Amino acid sequence: MWFYPKAFDVIIIGGGHAGCEAAHAAARMGAETLLLTMNLDTIGKMSCNPSVGGTAKGHMVREIDALGGLMGKVADRCSIQFRMLNSSKGPSVRSPRSQADKAVYALEMKRRLEQVSHLEIKQGTTDSLLVEGGRVIGVKTQEGIAYRGQTVVLSAGTFMRGLLHIGESRFPGGRGGDQAATGLSGQLEALGFRLGRLKTGTPPRIHRRSIDLSLCEEQAGDEGVRFSYDAPEERMPQVSCYITYTTPATHDLIRQNLHRSPLYAGIIQSVGPRYCPSIEDKVVRFADKERHQIFLEPEGLSTEEVYVNGISSSLPFDVQLAAIRSVIGLEKVEVMRPAYAIEYDYITSDQIYPTLETKRVEGLFLAGQVNGTTGYEEAAGQGLLAGVNAACKVLGKSPLILRRSEAYLGVMIDDLIRFELTEPYRMFTSRAEHRLLLRQDNADLRLRPLAFSLGLVSQEQHERVAAKKECIERESKRLGALHKWVDGKSATLAQLISRPDWTFAKAMEHYPEEITDHGAEINEQIEIALKYAGYIERQERQVVRLEELDHIRIPRDFSYASLAGLRTEAKEKFSKFTPEHLGQASRISGITPSDISILLIALQKRKRADAPLS
Repeated sequence: MWFYPKAFDVIIIGGGHAGCEAAHAAARMGAETLLLTMNLDTIGKMSCNPSVGGTAKGHMVREIDALGGLMGKVADRCSIQFRMLNSSKGPSVRSPRSQADKAVYALEMKRRLEQVSHLEIKQGTTDSLLVEGGRVIGVKTQEGIAYRGQTVVLSAGTFMRGLLHIGESRFPGGRGGDQAATGLSGQLEALGFRLGRLKTGTPPRIHRRSIDLSLCEEQAGDEGVRFSYDAPEERMPQVSCYITYTTPATHDLIRQNLHRSPLYAGIIQSVGPRYCPSIEDKVVRFADKERHQIFLEPEGLSTEEVYVNGISSSLPFDVQLAAIRSVIGLEKVEVMRPAYAIEYDYITSDQIYPTLETKRVEGLFLAGQVNGTTGYEEAAGQGLLAGVNAACKVLGKSPLILRRSEAYLGVMIDDLIRFELTEPYRMFTSRAEHRLLLRQDNADLRLRPLAFSLGLVSQEQHERVAAKKECIERESKRLGALHKWVDGKSATLAQLISRPDWTFAKAMEHYPEEITDHGAEINEQIEIALKYAGYIERQERQVVRLEELDHIRIPRDFSYASLAGLRTEAKEKFSKFTPEHLGQASRISGITPSDISILLIALQKRKRADAPLS
């Protein structure tokens, strides 16, 4: 084993979406960073759906951008269609989504990373961690090279003991066409980590020329949608996607061949994502449905491959081909890549702190699917936070721990450290109890000041969002108090805007001499502030009440076993998840208000006992 002569502050294992954001964030903070990946040509690769954002996921992409991350900017530059989902609904559930050119996305992500100071990018397959005295000190690769590092971020995706399934065929792989990582799982188990198995899948890719688009519904994009809060990126040519449907013949074929599906033959016993089921699961679980919606999504401008969203499968290829040719418009389709399911290792819940550092090995951080999540956006958000906190640990700074009321990223991390996952974790707007405050349109107002304090964004970016916030607050207060006769009645602008038939644009027509057009972004913020003022104030009061518990810290060495009156289940849960504060303890599944009361009294007694005598 030969040691590379330079020692690093932060080493990132894996060049997927988590690894890219972790490396970028740590290096931006000034930490000497190494990104170590199995293949330099697959950095930022979109292994499954060539899209970014979506319901709740779009919120996280905007939060990543607000915190100085790359995903939103790269998506803006490389996407070939943009849409605002739920645009007819309230602002808390509107989510941007884009269809990316997957080849250009990976190249652009790699190009931007290569330009970052303090970051070295190297090809190498990590087969073990170097650990001494319960602390990570570096990594070793299959190529015989060892790298010293004060902290390590493990973001191995689906590669740890990855196993692909296509009908009766099974073979190792991290994804289609890539080898699995086999060494790390065994070492993690030897270090005392508990590992589980999860499953995900991907649909087939088909040739565009073989689709009869005249039988499909065209789905055009929306104008004016983007992820980044900074200067607009140069945009690629925009294209349409298409919608089609399965048929009764599709469902009959699948039912007749369920015994050949590894999911139903008992070969795959890992748990898959309930919210994104395979076509086999859809046919079985929703037997009353006559058809299921399928989205045909181009994978890029320089390829004819089309992603068939909604028909992921692990059936044998002959059944896949027959089933997909029974779909409307796909009767003569050419399949370029078959669908497959993949099983992989992950580290089960309760083994990480809110910083994403592991409890068993100091200096080792986990990000992405290794924590049981699924999705590019969830992985990227974890990567950014893990990279920041690894750098903070080395640089002697306080860690970044986002509260549930501050960001969807905070909701996700809080969920991951207190849930026992029964399926791959995905973010939804329904997971956020404060979602009216955590809108996709205000992530910069919420998070840019934090990013600036950590060195993740520039002085100019910070000043721009500060000026934007000041303008919104000033104009909302001024305009909300304006009175005018409208339809024979005197009303404030705030009262008018709160009516369903009024918009800010309509208000500008009635108040031309008093309302300034500050641009779409600020106008939208003023309109939301006026229209939802009562709801926002109520939610802010709820946050204050709920977060009182978050300020009551629980020492990490606190013993629950001897706590009189505490239920056995509560003792076991608290000991397993080791909550950092009372708020976190209260959100653990199975914990009752009585448990929290007993714990609060015990903490108060300990605090009094520890207080110095005057």
